[in-house]
Amino acid sequence: MKILPFLVRAAIVTLSFVASSAAHSGGDAARGKTVYESLCSGCHALDENRYGPAHRGVFGRKAGLAPDYSYSEALYSSKVIWTNESLDRWLIDPAMFIPGTKMTISVPDAAERRDVIEYLKAQSPGKAQ
Repeated sequence: MKILPFLVRAAIVTLSFVASSAAHSGGDAARGKTVYESLCSGCHALDENRYGPAHRGVFGRKAGLAPDYSYSEALYSSKVIWTNESLDRWLIDPAMFIPGTKMTISVPDAAERRDVIEYLKAQSPGKAQ
């Protein structure tokens, strides 16, 4: 009976991804900064590693490659490049997107995810797509 909760969770994540993938544009970086400071800054900063890795330049970077940060093997060995789509999937449910990751926090609100992604793009000069 353990398969049923997994299937329900997978269906929710899939539906969230489908609903959000149509709306990747339109995020607001200024609102994203506020959301980032509220939800992310307890573990992350732009320019220093904390409990989580530094985020400046994350957009367009391969997952697991921030300098001087000890990543989980799952994230380090993933082939993920941080784009609108991958960041959105990550923020919906990190453990579902890359099983074995250390990150457990999600951003369930699609508008907040778009805003955070726009903020991270703004902090990754020359990598925005």
